[in-house]
Amino acid sequence: MKRNVVLALLLSGLLVFMASCSSSESKKDIQMESSSTSQDMATTEQENKAETEELANEQSKVIPTNRKIIHRAELQLNVKKLENTQLIIEKKVSDYGGYIVESNVHRESEESISARLTVRIPEQHFQKFLTDAEGEAAEVLNRNVTGEDVTEQYIDLESRVKSKRTVEERLLEFMGKAEKTEDLLKISSDLSKVQEEIELIVGKMKYLENQTSFSTIEITMYENSVIVPGLDSKNLDTWDKTKKQLATSTNFIFATGSGLIVFFIGNLPVLLLLLLVGIGIYFGVNRMKKPK
Repeated sequence: MKRNVVLALLLSGLLVFMASCSSSESKKDIQMESSSTSQDMATTEQENKAETEELANEQSKVIPTNRKIIHRAELQLNVKKLENTQLIIEKKVSDYGGYIVESNVHRESEESISARLTVRIPEQHFQKFLTDAEGEAAEVLNRNVTGEDVTEQYIDLESRVKSKRTVEERLLEFMGKAEKTEDLLKISSDLSKVQEEIELIVGKMKYLENQTSFSTIEITMYENSVIVPGLDSKNLDTWDKTKKQLATSTNFIFATGSGLIVFFIGNLPVLLLLLLVGIGIYFGVNRMKKPK
């Protein structure tokens, strides 16, 4: 009996010990799981923060700090000496690193002459050139300056060309791996279309870059000069004028005399008849006046 009791006590103590050990191990497992979960959450948060920072950096790289603006200007100037002013302005265009697109000179009359210049000036010298051009004028008739912001349009073209470049790279990879002729032809056709689209987008970007890097300025200049009438040597030839007047008078006299002679001789019968009628009337009147 005593042995059975002892064995029972030993078994119960062993069971209690094993239960306590298992409970402690389960607690440790729970603690480890909770710690690993918290670490994973922290890692995820760090990764999200890193992705957010990278996205912000990419956006800051995409948006340029300087805006892309197309500047245009129109000037109408009254000048004292058009030719001299035009030469001075053309020299300033060259000094500022610009170039002349068009140059026209139009003379409306001896008193009025005008010229029109279309020039392209680097953007950084735009305002300075306008000031210099206006300084050469006697009077500024009109000044019109406009600006067009194309920054967003340029950014859109950049993103589009990047996307097209990615597609181009993938098609080139597929072309290298293609084994069938049909697949190769299909990929080649798609690649050609993508490359044409890339060239078109790049062309638009280059156009915007040119328009924003050089400003267009149209200058119209007017010169109105006062003409003093001069002495015409032709009007001072007195002897020639005298001879001409004498000839005119002589011709008039001869023409008049010739006309009278022709009139009298040509109408002589009529004149004689009229003369006889007149004489008869005269004598008849005189007889009637004499007393009987």
